[in-house]
Amino acid sequence: MNPSETRAIVTLSLLAAFVDGDKHERERAEIKRIAEGLSQADGVHLPTLYQDVLMKRVSLPDVSAALLSSESRQLAYEMAVCVCDADGAQSDAERLFLADVRSSLGLDAEQATQFTAQAEALATASVASTAPTATPAATSTVDEAALDQSILNAAILNGALELLPETLSTMAIIPLQMKLVYRIGQAHGYALDSGHVKDFIATVGVGLTSQYLEQAGRKLLGGLLGKVGGGLLRGVGQQAVSSGMSFATTYALGHVAKRYYGGGRTLSTQMLKDAYASVTKEGQGLQVRYLPAIQEKARTLDPTQILSMVRGA
Repeated sequence: MNPSETRAIVTLSLLAAFVDGDKHERERAEIKRIAEGLSQADGVHLPTLYQDVLMKRVSLPDVSAALLSSESRQLAYEMAVCVCDADGAQSDAERLFLADVRSSLGLDAEQATQFTAQAEALATASVASTAPTATPAATSTVDEAALDQSILNAAILNGALELLPETLSTMAIIPLQMKLVYRIGQAHGYALDSGHVKDFIATVGVGLTSQYLEQAGRKLLGGLLGKVGGGLLRGVGQQAVSSGMSFATTYALGHVAKRYYGGGRTLSTQMLKDAYASVTKEGQGLQVRYLPAIQEKARTLDPTQILSMVRGA
């Protein structure tokens, strides 16, 4: 893709992020931070695009006109769908927006509907719908070593998913992180639902929409997202070294959740944020050590089994 198409895809993703008008201020701040952090990649100035979207200086027809190839149009639609689904099932406003996107881009209705269904299935397959409990149920002694290993395994898996070129692979990272938090709470005797898990993740400072935008944005601007054939093998080393944030954030979420539920949920909001920031840095350091395992995992993953993997996690 040329820089104009890349810019159009990022713009559409930002339009999708704000289409329902219901983003929490901290999520908006995270999206702004991401735009500034990826500011000059591939000739795309994200802070300007961010402001253009917020000030409504760009429109869907503008974006559509810049997407010249069928591949770039399909990728743009897929990213828009994933942005809308990142924080759960689509709202009415998001569904209407995506219908307009599909029509404006002239996409095949059957293919677009099939992808949307897959993304929606991922978005709603996060955790069990058990009613949350405020106090832990009686439980056996927690196997700390086994829990640590499950956190590491989840971090390696999500690090590997970050390397795959498919948009749904990127989207799968969020529900897998939610399931990890759910299992850690369950191990300590807490029954949780998806709302509680989302609240915990938001409290430590992770936005679901902004996290997807950052992960997919790094892939797109690095030239990896949407590649087929040898794309993974060509881009795996560069992508793993340049980001690796999915490994670090999953590792941090797991260990902070372990402290939180293991300590009887007594940590304050600020303590949770501080702990997450500290453990994320630790995870970023560890990512280099586990890079070979992440790369090997990426080479063995079957993208067609993403939904089954999330449901069975």
